[in-house]
Amino acid sequence: MEEKVAIIGIFITDNTAASKVNDLLHEFSDCIIGRMGIPYREKSMNIISIIVSADPGRISALSGRLGRIEGITSKAMQAQVRPGTSPR
Repeated sequence: MEEKVAIIGIFITDNTAASKVNDLLHEFSDCIIGRMGIPYREKSMNIISIIVSADPGRISALSGRLGRIEGITSKAMQAQVRPGTSPR
């Protein structure tokens, strides 16, 4: 199956949802290359960006499950990996 690299942006507007996000990211930790989180206290939100490398179905599964958590908004942007290269 083809592998893609994706950036998933996550906005947490309900801090009680943060533990659900962390649990889900731990579940998908095998395909997460990097993660950056920034608290935006002035707007009462946290912003997380994660970089993942996986097949498109797994990326969609993670993004979709994030989007179903109350108090979370997430979007994914995917890029094709060139044949013969390894993004990891």
